[in-house]
Amino acid sequence: MSAASGRVVVITGGTRGIGLGLAREMLARGCRVVICGRSDTSVRDAAAELGAAAPGRVTGVPADVTRRESVQALWDHAVATYGAVDVWINNAGISAPRRPLTEVAEGTVADVVATNLFGATNGCVVALAGMQQQPAGGWIWNMEGFGSTGQVQPGMATYGASKRAVTYLTESLVKETRGTSVKVGFVSPGIVATDLLVDDYDGQPEAFEQARKIFNILGDRVETVTPYLADGVLGAQRSGTRVAWLTRSKAFGRFATAGFKKRDIFAEATA
Repeated sequence: MSAASGRVVVITGGTRGIGLGLAREMLARGCRVVICGRSDTSVRDAAAELGAAAPGRVTGVPADVTRRESVQALWDHAVATYGAVDVWINNAGISAPRRPLTEVAEGTVADVVATNLFGATNGCVVALAGMQQQPAGGWIWNMEGFGSTGQVQPGMATYGASKRAVTYLTESLVKETRGTSVKVGFVSPGIVATDLLVDDYDGQPEAFEQARKIFNILGDRVETVTPYLADGVLGAQRSGTRVAWLTRSKAFGRFATAGFKKRDIFAEATA
């Protein structure tokens, strides 16, 4: 039996995309998993799908990560169901259309910042407070994205700024929890073919086709990336660990062999 067996993992935004993929991989490694999504239907459907392969080891509740009391209810549900939380992954996030900032609606900016930054902050506050009361402490992981480590592109101001802020938040918590039983880490999935990525180009088919060439070189599918991320999260020992799929050396290698390998990471996602 692996060391991960029996660990309780909470994944926000665990009903689709990378979150759902992570939930699936955590269950495959013997963990008990708690997911949340924005609707009863999405949570019920995802839990049923996951539970078919792992009966009794997955549960979920709808939650709005922009509201701290809703995130607290998610923590309370996890503890009431499984007794504790060992790993908390702030994965929930949304994107904004790739457009000049002046063309992005005020409401869209507010939603992205509220979900990506406030949502991660709420998760960190709730999980940290709860884990400080647990003898064994626990791990908090924040999901990085474009902009987290300084990448800048036109049209990405809203999303990139929110993710850059999440990285600062994570770095701060690494320092604040130093010497305690709570550890904090970064999860960096790279470019993954999900609806979040495709939705960035909503109404811009020509721009998507241009970007698709790069995505097919550097990107991957959920089922390719999430096993690596799950192993990294569960195997981490030191606070401040960054579990990164698309490293600089891997990116260089992809470009070097692009002329010999034809890939289409969106073939299934856009079918």
